[in-house]
Amino acid sequence: MATLNLLTEDGRLAAYALRGTPVAPPSGPKVFNRIAYSAAHVVADPRAANDPWLQCAVDWDATLAYRQHLWSLGLGVAEAMDTAQRGMGLDWPTSLQLIQRTLQAARTVPGARVASGRGTDQLDPAQARSLDDVIRAYEEQMAAIEALGGRLILMCSRALARVARGPADYERVYDRLLRQAREPVILHWLGDMFDPALAGYWGSTDVEAAMDTALGVIKAHPSKVDGIKISLLDQAHEVRMRRRLPPGVRMYTGDDFHYPELIEGDGVGEHATQQHSDALLGIFDAIAPVASAALDALARGKAQRYRALLAPTVPLSRHIFQAPTRFYKTGVVFMAWLNGHQDHFTLVGGQHSARSLPHLCELFRLADAAGALADPDHATHRMRALLALNGL
Repeated sequence: MATLNLLTEDGRLAAYALRGTPVAPPSGPKVFNRIAYSAAHVVADPRAANDPWLQCAVDWDATLAYRQHLWSLGLGVAEAMDTAQRGMGLDWPTSLQLIQRTLQAARTVPGARVASGRGTDQLDPAQARSLDDVIRAYEEQMAAIEALGGRLILMCSRALARVARGPADYERVYDRLLRQAREPVILHWLGDMFDPALAGYWGSTDVEAAMDTALGVIKAHPSKVDGIKISLLDQAHEVRMRRRLPPGVRMYTGDDFHYPELIEGDGVGEHATQQHSDALLGIFDAIAPVASAALDALARGKAQRYRALLAPTVPLSRHIFQAPTRFYKTGVVFMAWLNGHQDHFTLVGGQHSARSLPHLCELFRLADAAGALADPDHATHRMRALLALNGL
């Protein structure tokens, strides 16, 4: 096994010998008993002559190749979400182009699943003056995505969080939007640990009160809601909410700290959709082959194997998503670079600088322990190159 010197948290170099065994994805058709979306990242184009903090440049070939990789593993693609740096470098025009290209590519892949983020990010929150401004921004994106034949993820809106004065304002906006949707949508509840601008979403900083409002919206339009993704990093909140969902409405976990047990489920609840969570996760981008193997094991009734595969990924995920959680995209793209899915460690908006070198060194150790380095020798070579670039 390869050995290299890695930084510790206190800045010292210490020898590390790789010991993990890469997890191979299952061969043959992937038939899971859970719906599993990976919120997919975008690959920046480092050759573009632009100002990376101000303009967005995407390597379309590498970006779409990664989506093909996810589909080959049986995972769906949640497109143009926060993992794709939506609102952190990826603007609405580029997001729409991303959605269009992904939907076009998906038509060539039997069974490929895509759901696309629809938000209000073309509206500067500071310029939002009323709920009608927010509704118009949502409707513009909905019309554009539905014209492409895309299914919708109704993302949280920074502009709505800014102008809403209470639960009734959220009810008004979501009532208007859900009535217009052609197909059932996935709602999206992103906690302020992921985006501080979303504090108090659903009209309250009290989680239980906010949950009541969200559930009220769902129960008023059950035929228009496929499910709700919540990313609160609190297992208890998610379990309580999924037990209260109407029949046929799914819970999509966005909890990158507790996903193994939430996806496996607790067997409690009258309705099958309330006993477990499906998945819409950023971490599934970084651990896609492991996730595929684990979901295959779960579908085959091999719960112990499922747990054994995912358990070592949890420390990795908690490290990638540690506070400030919104910088998790750096770790996701770092994993894609280590695993050879892109030729550079560069992010849209210059976000590759959002995490420290000791953080990335610990990420490397945890990825090795989780069996998430597809080719340990290749990953080691790239890690050495990054250390050398930083004078080590």
